[in-house]
Amino acid sequence: MMMSPQSLAASPMQPPPPSRHGADLAVSRRMAARLKMTISGPCEPSEAEWAAMGSALWRGDPLADDVARWLHEEGMNEGRGQLQRAMAQGVVDGDGTPPALRRLIEHVQSVPDWVDPVLMARGARFLQSTGLHGMRVLRDAGLMAGYQASAINQTLVQTGALSRGAQKRVSETTSWWLDCTADGGLVPHGPGWRATMHVRVMHALVRQNVRQRPTWDAAALGLPINQLDLQATYLAFSVVQLLALRTTGFVVTKSDARAVMHLWRYIGWLMGVDEAWLCDDEMQGRVHLYRNLISQAPPDASSVALGRALMDEPLQRHYAWGHAWRGHFDKARHLSLVRWFVGREGMGHLGLPSALPWYPLLTFLPLLIASGLPRLLPGSLGERAARIRRTQSAYWRQEMGGGKPREHCPRL
Repeated sequence: MMMSPQSLAASPMQPPPPSRHGADLAVSRRMAARLKMTISGPCEPSEAEWAAMGSALWRGDPLADDVARWLHEEGMNEGRGQLQRAMAQGVVDGDGTPPALRRLIEHVQSVPDWVDPVLMARGARFLQSTGLHGMRVLRDAGLMAGYQASAINQTLVQTGALSRGAQKRVSETTSWWLDCTADGGLVPHGPGWRATMHVRVMHALVRQNVRQRPTWDAAALGLPINQLDLQATYLAFSVVQLLALRTTGFVVTKSDARAVMHLWRYIGWLMGVDEAWLCDDEMQGRVHLYRNLISQAPPDASSVALGRALMDEPLQRHYAWGHAWRGHFDKARHLSLVRWFVGREGMGHLGLPSALPWYPLLTFLPLLIASGLPRLLPGSLGERAARIRRTQSAYWRQEMGGGKPREHCPRL
């Protein structure tokens, strides 16, 4: 049975919510104002729900955290091989799998009863059908706009992600997304399933490492990569992308949205997000997103540093031809989309130059026709999606770095 957020409220032994929780409601409510306009019905959290959100900032992922501790004790060189074998082949009685790793793999290789494989496949096909536009709006509305949540950024700062470069982070996240949205990618031990499990264990390793650093201010920030921040990541790939597609002219039906939400509910579950913070319904997802946003700390210097780094990411792409002008064009196109999603104030939060939303304005009607007309013509969504998926894969191979990274990580 799914637990409610209220049932996850703080225990008497738990410290009070970190100071980041609702640190500046005036700013966070302004940032969430446009989202609130898309919600029908009440969306403000009750006192119990707000308390549960504060409590979630102290909670990690117990199953994966146990694996991280085992890896630390075992040693990464030895443990990595066992981890990879378990992810690729599963576990069975008597195979010598360490207990912590066995508990995690047994949990995730048993697919929950609520999972509908047909609905998930439909969601994956729809995301394939969004083509390069779907990938662009996910980058600009999900990743770039998300950098305004400064408390989430602190894990990136602590792990030195700023110095590793935005292009590598975007390439890794794109690779993971492509694996998760591939046909059959999420069957147990499939490519998307394994990639998501790598993300989950890496999150636990980062959580273990960062929380022990003297520079980590737990009273202000809570636990690194906590449940509420994991929910924000999951909602960025589901609710945010659906909204971004709609507001730029891409046709998204109710059945499309339901399928995408169901797909990401399962991916979120695999990532270790507690079921209390997951949902199948898009409107409920918007409510969850709104509450998450108003709880987030306001933008700070990390928002500017990450925003400017991602702004220049197109200049580092591997274009087959026209590198100089294509990089600058893509940079301008992305800035235009970001301006559409975050507004003038958001551009300032991210340290981005003033830009006009020329690209979404010019492409809204053509995109509306191009995404809506095929629904009236013969041919299945699966056939169209397969053709368009090839352009997504080619884009990642040719422009985002080409080789498959060893690890995938959305956001980190």
